[in-house]
Amino acid sequence: MRVGPVAALTLFLLSITGASGASAASASGSRALALAAVIAQYAPIAAAPKRAIASFFKGDTNFPYGGKISVIADKIICRTGNVDITSRSCDITFKIAKRALKGREANELFATMLMAGIPAEGTAGSNIAGLSKLDCTLDPKVIKQKAGGGADCAFEPGNQP
Repeated sequence: MRVGPVAALTLFLLSITGASGASAASASGSRALALAAVIAQYAPIAAAPKRAIASFFKGDTNFPYGGKISVIADKIICRTGNVDITSRSCDITFKIAKRALKGREANELFATMLMAGIPAEGTAGSNIAGLSKLDCTLDPKVIKQKAGGGADCAFEPGNQP
């Protein structure tokens, strides 16, 4: 089987870089705090960490919370329409729950994912952004220092439904 020059170059570059289909990615600082805050409001976590994250996200670091906070999601897929411009939806899968978002809430999550560096791809009539294995850790002690640290998220980008 013969391959064209573009395909041969692509295969060569993949072989020397060790690239694979799904590679780990990350976000830190304000991008990670935003991603964790938008997802935490739907996550099956206790009320106290949710309130702490919401306080940090609105700029209030005086919220009393001592330990590290984790926000974890198994999979997130968001879609916006570029033909039906009123269409906005996100599906969030947690270990023990699922959430479906529409409208403003979906738009907020989609935009936050883009800001955090999660790529969107266009398909027939829509834009899709997705990730899996999201694991965000917030350290309130570091966030309270207001030096740019204390929020880190790791994930695998990808938009397979």
